[in-house]
Amino acid sequence: MIIVEKIAKNFGEVVAVQDVGFTAEDGMITTLLGANGSGKSTTLRTVAALLKPDQGQVTVDGICVQKDPLKAQERLGIFPDQFGLYTRLTAREHLEYYAQIHGLTGTALKHAIDEVVSLLHMEDILDRRTEGFSQGQRMKVALARAIVHKPQNIVLDEPTRGLDVMSIRMLRQILLELKSAGHCVLLSSHVMAEVEILSDHVVMIAGGVVCADGTPAELVEAAKQPNLEEAFVALTSAHERNAA
Repeated sequence: MIIVEKIAKNFGEVVAVQDVGFTAEDGMITTLLGANGSGKSTTLRTVAALLKPDQGQVTVDGICVQKDPLKAQERLGIFPDQFGLYTRLTAREHLEYYAQIHGLTGTALKHAIDEVVSLLHMEDILDRRTEGFSQGQRMKVALARAIVHKPQNIVLDEPTRGLDVMSIRMLRQILLELKSAGHCVLLSSHVMAEVEILSDHVVMIAGGVVCADGTPAELVEAAKQPNLEEAFVALTSAHERNAA
């Protein structure tokens, strides 16, 4: 479980996040929904202990991220918005490296790699250098290294960006399987169809502030709109008018 409590973050005079709070439960997919620049990535980077908030706090399975970031990161798997693969390494070498970072060695390391390779159907690319991989293959490696240590919580920043239809379908199925296994899945997106299909809990962010949250159906009902896209426009527009 991830709990975000009234976090704020400024970069000089730029206010990235003002007052964001929500809970991402185990066995659920929680999605931060907002336009570009709304504060989604800043929030996720704060959860991942990559940024320190100016106020508020984040806890991961009861561990305060600000007080003990390394211990919190042990409970997290991070899937970044840029995959950042080492092109001279094979997929297997990526997994070995990240597994070792999380303290896995020997038989435990081999077993962890075998499990994630089977889950993501990576057998055909496991011993190939990642240079020249397709976006879908790169996605598999990035996700595999994020979950090789079996973290309870998986954080994904706009995970379908740049992927083709088949890769998106594959990723969607994997996330649903992780949810079914009881993991906490927290992601950001601005793709309405993706949000409606995947999300149990949606947190709408506008101007660095949570303007609404609930299930997709609850948000549609609250906005009195026919679908989530129209509900998002209505709720964020109302927030901007009130803030003006």
